[in-house]
Amino acid sequence: MDHNSNNSTRPTQAPAAGGTSPGTYPATAPKRRSRWLGSAIAIALVAALAGGAWYLVQSKKTPMGMAGGPPGMGGSPGMGGGAAMRAMAVTVGSAAARRETLPVTLTAMGTVVPTTTVTLTTQVSGILRDVLFTEGQMVKKGQKLAQIDPRPFEQALQQAKGQLARDQAQLDAARVTLKRYQTLWDQDSIARQDLDTQAALAKQLEGTVLTDQAQVQTAQLNLGYASITSPIDGRIGLRSMDPGNYISAGGTTGIAVITKIAPIDVSFTVPQDQIPSVMGAQKADARLQVVALDRAGNKTVAQGVFLTLDNLVDTATGTVKAKARFQNADGVLFPNQFVNTRLTLKDESALVVPVTAIRTGGNGDFVYVVNADRTVTQRTVIRGMSTVEWVAINSGLKEGELVVTEGADRLKDGAVVALQGDTPTQAQGASSGRRGPREGGPRDGSGRRGNGEGRGAAGATAPAAAVGTGTAGGNGGGSGGGSGAAVEPNAGQPSHAAPVATPEPAAGASGGSSPSPSTSQPASQGSTPIKPEDLPKGMAPAATVQPAQRANP
Repeated sequence: MDHNSNNSTRPTQAPAAGGTSPGTYPATAPKRRSRWLGSAIAIALVAALAGGAWYLVQSKKTPMGMAGGPPGMGGSPGMGGGAAMRAMAVTVGSAAARRETLPVTLTAMGTVVPTTTVTLTTQVSGILRDVLFTEGQMVKKGQKLAQIDPRPFEQALQQAKGQLARDQAQLDAARVTLKRYQTLWDQDSIARQDLDTQAALAKQLEGTVLTDQAQVQTAQLNLGYASITSPIDGRIGLRSMDPGNYISAGGTTGIAVITKIAPIDVSFTVPQDQIPSVMGAQKADARLQVVALDRAGNKTVAQGVFLTLDNLVDTATGTVKAKARFQNADGVLFPNQFVNTRLTLKDESALVVPVTAIRTGGNGDFVYVVNADRTVTQRTVIRGMSTVEWVAINSGLKEGELVVTEGADRLKDGAVVALQGDTPTQAQGASSGRRGPREGGPRDGSGRRGNGEGRGAAGATAPAAAVGTGTAGGNGGGSGGGSGAAVEPNAGQPSHAAPVATPEPAAGASGGSSPSPSTSQPASQGSTPIKPEDLPKGMAPAATVQPAQRANP
């Protein structure tokens, strides 16, 4: 060796652990040490990324309700993958597809329309003297609601009557004179012209009297218009004019608006494709039932009968207007109120399932069918008519098949489920996993357990790699495979770490315990040092560790 070389390159001795013979290992230079550290970090990052990718792929492949760990692992010692699957099964609600009689209905948004709407106005002008109603009051036909000052109309009536009396007197005088002229004409005492002139005067006065009579009736009518009455039965709204204001004849606003609310109509639309069905159903039954529902469509507000369709289709919407009539004796329907209408055409028998069983995906509607082994299968269906609780299935299901109605959001195709009415025996039979066979001899006084294997849902055998201790002696088999604490995190994967000696069994243990899959050499043989040339490039060897002796209690 060159004596001029740096002292840091001299070989150093690493004391052997557990009394083994010392070995000499060359020390790495600082540059090589940093290079080795960078390589180790890079390898660790690559391994971590690969492990994460593998985990994500496996988790996506594993259906929900079966993700309880790899086969042979469970939540409690001695239980295999089947127990884990039973523990992770999703509890769902279910219902069987069955035959029911469903009504064929048409549902649409409707508007409550009063059968009659009247704006309370006046036909004469004058001062509004009295308002005799309360806003929102139910009024009757002919009930007096307002009063205009009647004195001008009373004076006009008196004037018309006086004019009529005067002209009537003139007519009477003319008739008397005409009768006298007629007598003189018979005696050939007057000329014919005088007789004809008097007859014409009498006719003229008769026309004047008729005009005066009409004026009297007009004055009486105007006097009656001064008292404003309700033309219909209904509910009066808010008034727009107060007493003391001047009201003009022919005003558009009026005093108030009266709407007739019993009976009342509901206007809605029907698609043009359903016109033949509606007309055919109306011919079969003249009183088709129509139900008015609230805005949410859950509560029935009123029941009525279908009246008629409009005489033309709206080309902008492709629908035709329809109208239904409701008695509305309790006044629950309010004018211009929005309601949901449901027109019942006929009743039909269909295969139905609860509405909550229908799911919607990228391929359309589907349901989860519960199989006999308590797994679910996603099946596409074609839905038909529906009610609030039931929906008809035109294809995709058979009568008697179980479908999931609750808890379907947590399911995937092939997931394991548990029904709400299942007994523990049924829940145990729903899983394909089983306990692994116990291997190993009886336990000795140190409580040492034998090796156990468990078989999971996939049928793979996972060895228990860890050795447990017991606090009490006695005979017993080894713990079953599948215990989460008994499997190494990196079991079955290659490791680039330096090999480490496995601790040997505790001294004094009886020969009844079964050996571990990774059996260490006896301590009497010693540990063979690892040569530097056997290590990967840039990796330092790990010291051999002797296991501590475990004393029996």
